[in-house]
Amino acid sequence: MENVGLDLEQRDALGEMSNISMGSSATALSALLMNRRVEITTPQVEVIRRSEALDDYDHTCILVHINYIKGLEGSNILLLKEEDVMRITDMMMGGDGNTVVGDMTELHLSAVSEAMNQMMGSAATALAKLLNRSIDISPPKTEHIDVDSIKIFEKLFASPEKDMVKVTFKLTIGDCIDSSMVQLYPLELARQLVEYFYVR
Repeated sequence: MENVGLDLEQRDALGEMSNISMGSSATALSALLMNRRVEITTPQVEVIRRSEALDDYDHTCILVHINYIKGLEGSNILLLKEEDVMRITDMMMGGDGNTVVGDMTELHLSAVSEAMNQMMGSAATALAKLLNRSIDISPPKTEHIDVDSIKIFEKLFASPEKDMVKVTFKLTIGDCIDSSMVQLYPLELARQLVEYFYVR
């Protein structure tokens, strides 16, 4: 949809912040995966309707909910593809990530929760340094959701706004993952980030 609510300069600022913070999280994930090459790059920023947030996913996806408890007000969400999470889990357990069989289990969710905790902690630290302010997050909450369960998804955001900021990243891990991941912000939080970006 048209990027109502954020002009080009604001979207560019969000892209720069996302690139720096998620670049730091890629380093953290690499350390968990036996120093495999991890790249989270090329953020594309757009404004979407909340109802469109899960349109890129067919049946299920992995949702990671992050609350800011210091320095910023609000929360954001990461969306990952189920197969990518299963491959990451396999690599965390010593596998090569190239063979994924069976269904998503609590083991996968537990492993990716640990990975996301490390990644988003690093991302928050990088963002805090960039914005020159102290930022803390709560431990990320990870869920395996049915993409048709929009009501569950919408309950995660207290904001009444119908528009959201969607940042899509290219995700590559070694030679076994060439995919994408999505970060979602309420529009209000995105504007808050841009404001802090320009007054740092």
